Amino acid sequence: MGKLSLLKEFWDFLKVRKKWWLTPIVLVLLLLGALIVFSQGSAVSPFIYTLF
Repeated sequence: MGKLSLLKEFWDFLKVRKKWWLTPIVLVLLLLGALIVFSQGSAVSPFIYTLF
């Protein structure tokens, strides 16, 4: 329930303040975080770490 309320508050913030330019930034950060978390135990990790 805590995560859903955080998402709802963020969505309300975007609607009220008209900060739509924040959406792509947040999405890219979430995708990079998921890429790092899911690739830690795989054979692809040496190739991903060379990107950073």
